[in-house]
Amino acid sequence: MSALGAVMRNELRAMSRQGTALAGIVLMAVLTVTATVVSLHHMQAAAEHRAAQQAQAQAAFDAQPDRHPHRVVHYGHFVYRLPSALAAFDPGVDPFTGSSMFLEGHRQNTANFGDVMQSSLLTRFGQLTPAFVLQILSPLVLIFLGHGLLAQEHERGTLRQLMLQGASRRAIVGGKLCALLLVATIFLLPAAIGLAWLAAGTPDSALVALAVAGGYALYLTVWCLLITAISALLPRRRDALLGLIGGWAMVALMVPRIAPDVAYTALDLPDRLQTEVGIARDLRAMGDSHDPADPYFASFRQRVLDQYGVSRIDDLPVNYKGLLAVEGERLTSVLFNRYAEHSAHIQHEQNALVSRFALISPVISIRQMSMAAAATDLRAHLRFMDQAEQHRYRLVQQLNQMQADAVSYADDTASDPGADQRKRVDRSQWQAIPAFGYVPLPPWHVLQSLSWPLLGLLGWVAVGAALISLSVRRLGGAR
Repeated sequence: MSALGAVMRNELRAMSRQGTALAGIVLMAVLTVTATVVSLHHMQAAAEHRAAQQAQAQAAFDAQPDRHPHRVVHYGHFVYRLPSALAAFDPGVDPFTGSSMFLEGHRQNTANFGDVMQSSLLTRFGQLTPAFVLQILSPLVLIFLGHGLLAQEHERGTLRQLMLQGASRRAIVGGKLCALLLVATIFLLPAAIGLAWLAAGTPDSALVALAVAGGYALYLTVWCLLITAISALLPRRRDALLGLIGGWAMVALMVPRIAPDVAYTALDLPDRLQTEVGIARDLRAMGDSHDPADPYFASFRQRVLDQYGVSRIDDLPVNYKGLLAVEGERLTSVLFNRYAEHSAHIQHEQNALVSRFALISPVISIRQMSMAAAATDLRAHLRFMDQAEQHRYRLVQQLNQMQADAVSYADDTASDPGADQRKRVDRSQWQAIPAFGYVPLPPWHVLQSLSWPLLGLLGWVAVGAALISLSVRRLGGAR
């Protein structure tokens, strides 16, 4: 029987005999199971709700009667992003950003209907998810269970007795560390089973789920290393507990909360009002398609006449109003995209700045890795916004082109009693437009995005291992 194994078993036996420690382990395991089950149920309900809403929105769009194509443009259409396979594990920014978007002509909207905006204020303080339990609560419970691993040996004077029994300092520290790691494994196991269950439904997510489980294993290992090292370096349990609680509050609560504020202050992101004002200003400078004297659109009209070899709009083989709508939408979409790309660039820079705080908080690394794997991070949100805008542009331009091809200019400008009926297009025309479908990142690209957070966690493991080595030397070195 190795000395390390004997120390580990003795420590586990001591924990099992302590009612408080045993209750903490059991309650934490139950909490992890509860969080996993609740999250699975909530995300399944959300997926079914979004799918039903998407089907209803598509049915309502297709059920429009025969009408003028431009009226269909202004009727608009809702699109939804279904949650990813691993979204139940970590909802990320989705409750704040929303998962649906209203598409309409001449306007680029943002996502809406986030859970936080439709729930109580308590939702803002964090949801009971496996990610929240493992990132925030598990380290705290490990601190209460492990702060006295070696500090109590100092206080009781039993460290020398262990050495006299043949246990080296390295075996003592290693055995107690392994006991705490086993407890952390108990905390992680229900969440890992939940990940496996989620990945089973989509085999492509299996490697991503495995990477997430590995990342959380590294994260809890970091805490176990730090807790054991601090318990060995400080001679009293009270000092170890206060130091570890203070460190937990700093790296798990304060840094993740302060980092986004620092990024927002350093890289100012224009708000919705500023963006709308800027767009309105640029639209005025762009020109007015309804003004015959407008320089740009007068030039556009002449180019169209030259292209078709006619001298009057009435002689065009297509509806000039439809061509005008196509050009107007092209110009405004270029403008909208420029503002959207500028906003996305700033948000990516802010996120990159936040990621640098991983140097002082492993929570930053595990949080970014977890959200990226679950496709609930900023990149996934912006990807949905981009794909929704592309669909909006194709939809509107197809309808504008339909106006140019299927409605004559004479009918479009007529005002007699029968003109409204002649302007209408058969609804089968827009029913043939393909429905929206969000395309997530391929698993290989997701795995690539996890590399830097995982490297950050490995760096923290190295820091913890260095502290363990220091604590062993402080105790006298190996025998």
